Amino acid sequence: MQISYQTFGLKRIDTYIIKKFLGTYFFSIVLLLSIGIVFDLTEKLDDFYEGNAPWSAIIFDYYLNFIPYYMNMFSSLFTFISVIYFTSKMATNTEIIAILAGGISFFRFMRPYFISAFIIFAITFGLGGYVIPNSTKKMLEFERKYIKNYKKENVRNVQMEIEQGVILYVERYEMSTNKGYRFSLEKFDGKHLTSRLTAETISWDSAYNWKVNKYLKRDFDGMHEYITRGESLDTVIMIQPDEFFITAQEAPQMTNNELKAYLDKQKGRGVGNIQVFEDEYYKRFATPIAAFIMTLMGVSLSSRKVRGGMGLNLGIGLGLSALYVLFSTMSTSFSVNGSMSAAMAVWLPNIVFLVIGLFLYIRAPK
Repeated sequence: MQISYQTFGLKRIDTYIIKKFLGTYFFSIVLLLSIGIVFDLTEKLDDFYEGNAPWSAIIFDYYLNFIPYYMNMFSSLFTFISVIYFTSKMATNTEIIAILAGGISFFRFMRPYFISAFIIFAITFGLGGYVIPNSTKKMLEFERKYIKNYKKENVRNVQMEIEQGVILYVERYEMSTNKGYRFSLEKFDGKHLTSRLTAETISWDSAYNWKVNKYLKRDFDGMHEYITRGESLDTVIMIQPDEFFITAQEAPQMTNNELKAYLDKQKGRGVGNIQVFEDEYYKRFATPIAAFIMTLMGVSLSSRKVRGGMGLNLGIGLGLSALYVLFSTMSTSFSVNGSMSAAMAVWLPNIVFLVIGLFLYIRAPK
């Protein structure tokens, strides 16, 4: 049985706009990313040569994962430019005037645009939340292997609440030996210290099993204190060495579910420096929603036939989209310095540009 667009309530004008929108969107992605790959290859060619990177790894491990990453990063830019381009062309050819004169309201005219924006939203959300984290891992692994190894092998001054009322501190921890120095583990009942375990060194065995060496344990019971000393002690500590080395670079490598679980775990531990992870988590939702906002702005801005033609609309569109990308980049600094919450800092550009989009929509020809 053949299924037509009319089955879903779409008219010929709807399918025409959807094809134009998505066609222009994907064409602009292919064009701009091709240029980006050429520039990136030119810049990194010497690094690839010095690292003896095979072409198969360059193509499949690096650039094949390069494409979805940057496609997702500039999705709002591609969306806005695509809408501006083909809608301005329709306005210049007086197609929009004919559509509105035929009895179709401007609100109804925008329906195929938002259907297209929903498709872009779904693609962007899926890529950002589940595909790109794995692609980013492969890209970074390629860079570590053939360009530079920036993975940390040791960490200093680790302090965190690993369980409710249990505070861990390690002055230095080395990944190569899985060994830490100047260790302490304090347990609290409310605000009262109940025990304190210190050791010169601590080494990881497996899972949550650790061995402390040359330790001193002090247990407090009211006014009484009980001291235990020893050479070594096997104990269970609810943390693993990899958790000492989680940095801001790990955030893009986590899926949505992994990010949410990590944030919940770290907040429960009382870790405060997780703004980068919160920013990344909220961006996974704010960036796809921008497809609807950019579409609203683009249609409202370019549906009017102006004397400057397509060039004027494209110029304004490039300026606004560049401003959006800049604002999105700068707004995350507000959460880092504590000026506002991570959620508000990430969503602020969408809120501001939604207001601009609504203003343009009100002024658009109806």
